[in-house]
Amino acid sequence: MSWRSEHIWIELIVGSRKISNFCWAFILFLGSLGFLLVGISSYLGKSFISLFSSQQILFFPQGIVMSFYGIAGLFFSCYLWCTILWNVGGGYDRFDRKEGIVCIFRWGFPGKNRRILLRFLMKDIQSIRIEVKEGIYARRIPYMEIRGRGTVPLTRTDDNFTPREIEQKVAELAYFLRVPIEVF
Repeated sequence: MSWRSEHIWIELIVGSRKISNFCWAFILFLGSLGFLLVGISSYLGKSFISLFSSQQILFFPQGIVMSFYGIAGLFFSCYLWCTILWNVGGGYDRFDRKEGIVCIFRWGFPGKNRRILLRFLMKDIQSIRIEVKEGIYARRIPYMEIRGRGTVPLTRTDDNFTPREIEQKVAELAYFLRVPIEVF
């Protein structure tokens, strides 16, 4: 999602609050809760899940292993829910031709450096670059080449845009910034 005018281009970057992350966190939570309940029911000798009787699964070794996987899954699920809550990776890219300033803002994990803000002058932008990685999981990632600072990714590295969408986005941005396009 983006907003453009003659002098300003603002592009919103979706962080961890994607539908796929919600689905994975929910599925992982339910699955690990099921494993933990089966492990606990084998220890207590009571059936918490109606599909299994407590006598079908012995506490040692199956119940212990299922309890371990349940606890580990709950930790991973908690981690995913926290990244969704904190919107890690979300933010915006703001290009202002009138003031000649570019701002790249991202949310990180809570702590001292939660807010990540890069500011630099537009005249320091050398080019917009597309990095192409072919293979089973082909990716095209747009970067901005900045004099003295290296490259800055303009989207999340796991965003799956079609080649046409990436090319169109990069071409429009390069035209707006009046810089060349490089392909690597």
